[in-house]
Amino acid sequence: MRHLRLVGFGLLLAACGAFGGSPTPATPTTLPDPQVSILEAPDPEAAASRFLQAWQAQDYAAMYGMLSPLTRDAISEQAFTERYEQIRQGMGLTGVDYEVVSSLIISPRQAQVRFRASLQSAAVGPIPRDFLMDLSRSQEDWGVAWSDALILPELNGGQGTFLETVAPVRANVYDRNGLALAAGAEAVALWIVPNQIGDEEAEGVMLSTLRRLLDYPSDEAIQALYDGIRETDFRINLGEVPLEEFNQVSGTLGSVGGVQWRNYDTRYYFGGGLAPHAVGYVSWIQEAQLAEYKGLGYLGDEFVGQIGLEEAYEQQLRGVPGGTLYLTDAAGRPTEPIASRDPEPPYAVYTTLDRDLQRYAQQAIQDSDLVGAVVVLERDTGAVLAMASSPAFDPNLFDTDNPNSSSGLAELFQNTNNPLLNRATHAALPPGSVFKIVTMAAALESGFYEPDTVYDCGLEFRELPGITLYDWRFERELPAAGEITLQQGLELSCNPYFYHIGLDLYDRGLPEAISDMAKGFGLGQPTGIELGEAAGAVPDAASKQELFGEQWARSDPVQLAIGQSFLQVTPLQVARFVAAIGNGGTLYRPQIVQSVQNAEGEVIQTFEPEAQGTLPISPETLAAIRQAMLGVVREGRVIRNLEGTAYRRFLGLAVDMAGKTGTAQTGFPDPHAWFAGYTFEGRTDRPDIAVVVMLEFQGEGSEWAAPVFRRVVEAYFLGRPISPYPWEARIRVPRTPEPEEGEATPTPEP
Repeated sequence: MRHLRLVGFGLLLAACGAFGGSPTPATPTTLPDPQVSILEAPDPEAAASRFLQAWQAQDYAAMYGMLSPLTRDAISEQAFTERYEQIRQGMGLTGVDYEVVSSLIISPRQAQVRFRASLQSAAVGPIPRDFLMDLSRSQEDWGVAWSDALILPELNGGQGTFLETVAPVRANVYDRNGLALAAGAEAVALWIVPNQIGDEEAEGVMLSTLRRLLDYPSDEAIQALYDGIRETDFRINLGEVPLEEFNQVSGTLGSVGGVQWRNYDTRYYFGGGLAPHAVGYVSWIQEAQLAEYKGLGYLGDEFVGQIGLEEAYEQQLRGVPGGTLYLTDAAGRPTEPIASRDPEPPYAVYTTLDRDLQRYAQQAIQDSDLVGAVVVLERDTGAVLAMASSPAFDPNLFDTDNPNSSSGLAELFQNTNNPLLNRATHAALPPGSVFKIVTMAAALESGFYEPDTVYDCGLEFRELPGITLYDWRFERELPAAGEITLQQGLELSCNPYFYHIGLDLYDRGLPEAISDMAKGFGLGQPTGIELGEAAGAVPDAASKQELFGEQWARSDPVQLAIGQSFLQVTPLQVARFVAAIGNGGTLYRPQIVQSVQNAEGEVIQTFEPEAQGTLPISPETLAAIRQAMLGVVREGRVIRNLEGTAYRRFLGLAVDMAGKTGTAQTGFPDPHAWFAGYTFEGRTDRPDIAVVVMLEFQGEGSEWAAPVFRRVVEAYFLGRPISPYPWEARIRVPRTPEPEEGEATPTPEP
């Protein structure tokens, strides 16, 4: 299916008086000026070139300033500028190429320049023409005697142009297995009107049908949308589904009441938006974008990609429009074609995403209303298998033909948690104890520490004069870890040990050891993913000393050592370096595009793993870090029956994996919860992965982020989630809150 658009501006180009298209009147014969000779006349080709260069730059003010006085008297600068802009936009012009052919000085006051120009139209391609420019001299230089014919020679006698464009249908976006994530389709928007719901039995049928159709976690989740307004005719948006899926249940929903719907053609985003931040969405060109897109040859009435791959691969997904440019008569009626071109088909984008895993990753955080992100990378290639950010949004709402659009977008933009932010790539936050991996690497590479270097990990750290810092066990009222090795320090996430490392390296003359190691792990710089991202920040000790003095200079490395200070990282950056630890040290560029190809399967881009560097650590350091990360999740890795910080979260999970918890202080009561890890199953059917979970202002990493990590690993290796969260009654269904102390539990009715 192709879309046809018509853009006409027949009379638009018809000028008044001398510019109506009739030949320029002959210049009256004048007597030669004895003060001027042809030999002294300036070069007319140079004057013509300046005018044409200004045309290329769309500098209409400069062009107008080069017109002859008689021409400026006949047309205002505003009308002149509007003429060129209307023609540029109406013909979809993206540029002008020119070549001066020859020039002739007719008299000291008259000259002509012949040039060839090719007008580049986004719709019909190049329009080559030969031009004749008349120039007149009144002062020291030549002025252009302008007419419409200097835009297009055919524009004479009140003639104009009429552009008929043919735009190819936008290409699809797929997952790695060829399952559509975004495609042109007929969709159905659904909503509930509460006071039209049938009796209890009908309501039960309605709820169970909608739950399966729209993949809600439970009947109760739908019922909660209207529970308090059952007697109203308020409209409750439910979402959108493909027409073929809706047709299977339309009879049932039509018979029970309460549900209304409408069909519409759209660019449909499956599952209410799978990886919406990564895939993106399309919408009408916004007013602020209009000039930019018209400069690229768009007419201004198109849907364009706004974020994600829809934006990054706009040109490939859009294809090349075609059309025919007609000459029109004075009444604006098409008379003859000037130029024509067939449209070129677009290219589909195949992503590295796994649609099923992506759905599970989104549900893992969205169903519990968690704010944060999940990133899953193929450990040994950098391919992005899932990228979830919560809260998310429904990209189908940006199509104004969707009956749910208006109210849905209003609700979206009122959400103070910024659902449009891709927290996987743009949330730059302190990583907390996940960063202790980097600190351990800096310590071992300094030569002052070995994996078995012992430190007495107490509940307090007093090595900074006048400052007391605490281990996380202090708030939990747990006993101190006592004497432990560096490797055990990472397993137990002992804060004092890592405080000590930060201060010790600074006092030994290595103030930048941890910062430099962080940069070597790829932090503080973009990863290079196709979507755009935040760079994050790695604090520099030297600049902090200059700004805040010696006391700050000694305390800042202490905070940096446990992933605090001014350190900011994105979940994607953490996933990349954790993958490198698991794969032997190679930092791969995260990539989310597997290939770009046309309908015939011709590939113009394909995914190849791209190594960006290696971790700046020895094999011995890498092995020690791996062993410590293994101890975080496995039983029996440390002394005196002390457990790794996430050991209990992974009981019964028969997957070979290693990881690290993180709890980053925020200045608010609730910290950011992190968990980062990788698998080493070595299976041929399921490549090993690296997974990072970040939850904003949520609590301890072991309590919140680790269970989410487990769910994602289960979904990947076992095909679906197996274990409910500690806060769930069953998978995807939260527990009913326990009554507060002193609150009476209602007595059930008989």
